[in-house]
Amino acid sequence: MKKNSIKSTRINGEVRRVLAEIIRSEIKDPRIPQMTSVVAVEVAPDLKTCKAWISVLGDEEEAKNALAGLRSAEGYIRSQLAKQMNLRNTPEIRFIMDQSIAYGVKMSKMIDEVNKE
Repeated sequence: MKKNSIKSTRINGEVRRVLAEIIRSEIKDPRIPQMTSVVAVEVAPDLKTCKAWISVLGDEEEAKNALAGLRSAEGYIRSQLAKQMNLRNTPEIRFIMDQSIAYGVKMSKMIDEVNKE
């Protein structure tokens, strides 16, 4: 399976959708805020591992707590993923904090400041 094949693109999209649903509706950890979203997912071609980029609306402390909460719930999330998806292997999930949205907001503010001057 090539990195950008149709099959891998569909698997990545489906895993992202299911992960977002599990995080939003089934995890009751108070460290994970309601405004936690799955930005992107990359499943390895052998379906053994998966990188999930997570974005949290809030400050840096909330983001760290959310990441810790997701890492502690990895086993449960993986079991729910296995129940909801029919894959040959259920990938081991690694959560990564996505800073691109915060970076974009910061850069936009800097551009606005330069334009005012």
